[in-house]
Amino acid sequence: MANTAVADADSGLTGAQLAARHGLSVAGERPTLSAYTRHLWAYRHFIAAYANARLVASFSRARLGRIWQVLTPLTNAAVYFLIFGVILNTRDGIDNFIAYLCVGLFVFNFTQSVVLQGTQSISGNLGLIRALHFPRASLPIAVTLTQFQNLLTAMVVLVGIVLVTGEPLTLDWLLVLPALLLQSVFNVGAALGMARFGSKVTDMRQLMPFVMRTWMYASGVLYSVDNFARHLPGWAQAIVEANPLLIYIELVRHALMEDIPLTSTAPQLWLVGTIWALIAFIGGYVYFWRGEQEYGRG
Repeated sequence: MANTAVADADSGLTGAQLAARHGLSVAGERPTLSAYTRHLWAYRHFIAAYANARLVASFSRARLGRIWQVLTPLTNAAVYFLIFGVILNTRDGIDNFIAYLCVGLFVFNFTQSVVLQGTQSISGNLGLIRALHFPRASLPIAVTLTQFQNLLTAMVVLVGIVLVTGEPLTLDWLLVLPALLLQSVFNVGAALGMARFGSKVTDMRQLMPFVMRTWMYASGVLYSVDNFARHLPGWAQAIVEANPLLIYIELVRHALMEDIPLTSTAPQLWLVGTIWALIAFIGGYVYFWRGEQEYGRG
């Protein structure tokens, strides 16, 4: 090998040419998108194990443990029903406001939790990133997987609420699964995008709760979506109705409930929801991949 290197050097090859001849690459160089995807797939078991560990750790210090997966959404629903359903009386025009509110809260909370934790998934794990070599996209994806497991528990509670409040069990309920899968794809992209952005702008951790609260008010969680048409000009109404979270909430409401107001027809909601999922996932994945070599430095 030494003789070969000497011969190469004597032949006048540049450093780059020498590296290419002997299969060497720059340390920390970003892999191609296809190579990165294969590498990420090879770490799928690590992602699943890390997500499960996060889920267990999140309730390990609470005396009631994982029971809080049920109590937290129920407590939120009770508080918002008292304020918006009773005090502000925003339930006009909605026969089953309790189910309407709970669906909105449970579905919105899925994305909210993913976005908030995804924003910190790189900046909050610098020790792990600097100590171990693995595709960094594993971290925001694990965040989404953890929150999806929380959502499954919450959905059991939600189904009970919907049934108890008088909604019939129909075949349309089967549409909940593809609606949540679309939202999960959207959430992965959102988590990846916010993970890179949050690693660059660390103050986003402080700002994001206010952003998510505003997003909730624009997603028809707490009141009938008919209010958009009554109180917004046409251009603003069109923007709000294109809101991806509003779309995923409406898809789940349409599946679980009867006779509820929708901003668009069901086929239009499915089409726009699919487009949003693809845009968020592809855009977030490529954006995150382009910064792979930056994470943990500085």
